[in-house]
Amino acid sequence: MIGAAMTPSAKLPLLMLCLVGLTGCNHLSERHDYQADAQNQLETEQQHVFGRPEGDESTLHLGDLIASDQLDRLIKQALAGNPSLQRTALSLEASRWNIRSVQGEQLPQVDTSVSANREQDSDTRYSASANISWELDLWAQLADRESAALKTLASDSETYRASQASLAANVMKNWLLLIANQRAIDIERQRLALLETNEKLIIQRFRNGLGTLENLDQAETSTSQSRASLAEYQENLASNYRALKLLLGSNQDFNVPPATDYPEIIMPLTDLPNQSLALRPDLRAAYLAIEAADYNAAVAYKDMLPSLSLSASLSDSASTLRDALFVSPVWSLLGQLSAPIFQGNRLKAASEVAKIEVAQAYQDYRETLLTAVNEVENAIGQERVLATRRAHIADALDNAESNRQLYERRYRSGLVELRDLLDAQQSVFDLQAELDDLHYQQLTNRVDLGLALGLGVQQ
Repeated sequence: MIGAAMTPSAKLPLLMLCLVGLTGCNHLSERHDYQADAQNQLETEQQHVFGRPEGDESTLHLGDLIASDQLDRLIKQALAGNPSLQRTALSLEASRWNIRSVQGEQLPQVDTSVSANREQDSDTRYSASANISWELDLWAQLADRESAALKTLASDSETYRASQASLAANVMKNWLLLIANQRAIDIERQRLALLETNEKLIIQRFRNGLGTLENLDQAETSTSQSRASLAEYQENLASNYRALKLLLGSNQDFNVPPATDYPEIIMPLTDLPNQSLALRPDLRAAYLAIEAADYNAAVAYKDMLPSLSLSASLSDSASTLRDALFVSPVWSLLGQLSAPIFQGNRLKAASEVAKIEVAQAYQDYRETLLTAVNEVENAIGQERVLATRRAHIADALDNAESNRQLYERRYRSGLVELRDLLDAQQSVFDLQAELDDLHYQQLTNRVDLGLALGLGVQQ
């Protein structure tokens, strides 16, 4: 403990401690620069995926992919009511308050106290005191702690943005699934209507002596199978509706008019300019986590350096409260320099652990980046193969429709068996259902591609 006045011999240890501290601070620059490594790897992967370095940020949002006022309302309702997202928002608010707590460490601390004491056969004595203490941020340790907290808050903000985008994408895909399930029901109803017509035709032909009971059994079997499939599709639609309500955070029923066709969607995102992996909020969060860990490592190292604090106090005791507070208080001023000498390697170990945590944060970033690249490449690959499959299935459907018409004419002429006609009809409906499902998969894949490229929700 060092007071206001020091002898030359007392100044020497202080000077030595300061020199040791300054020398130690120079070692901070020797830490590995994981932030530069992270940026270099991002540029490398950007070049690998898009054939160019990191591009400018796009202003496109997930909601811009599909033009639907109804879908926009559902997304807004989910963002406002989803419990999981609201919990994430509350965690983010707690992080903001934590920043204020960390910032308060750099300000002087003031404590006051007033007490009264009365003994037998004596007057009441009042005592009052005020203490002010302030730790000087010699090595910018408190500033580093604040910077780490700010980076953590920014990382949490990006995580919240990622949660918003994920929720919006799930609402979009569930909404598309509502349309897909409704269209599957429509196709199955058309199939069932045709099968019931066939069944009536067979019964009529049987009564006219032109058919057999075997034909009737075949028709009834196909009709029953279609009714079973229709019941399954109807339950899928109801289940999908309940899943969407869960995303919206409400058990209240809402009206979603059945869509007769899929919505329009913009061109594949791979054709849009200035796409960048750096748009992804989870990747930004991982990078900010590296920066926060690096600041925390600096704080842990500086815990081993000397610290200087100043304190001042005012105190007095009197027979009245006014005299104790305002008349001739006794004051004192103290400067204190302290340095850890022996901590059983506790501080050294904490510093090494903090450096390891920076390396761990970098590996988390690498994993997030590799996952992002994988998701983008998978979505781009699916975009190509789904477009190819849709073209081939559309050609197959045209051929199957021509074949069905041919078999219907031949069946009326008695040239083909009922089994052949049913197979031709089933092939048409099967291909219609497959083509419709491929259309749904392509739309949801474009939503996945937008999410993989980091498109978020409009704030």
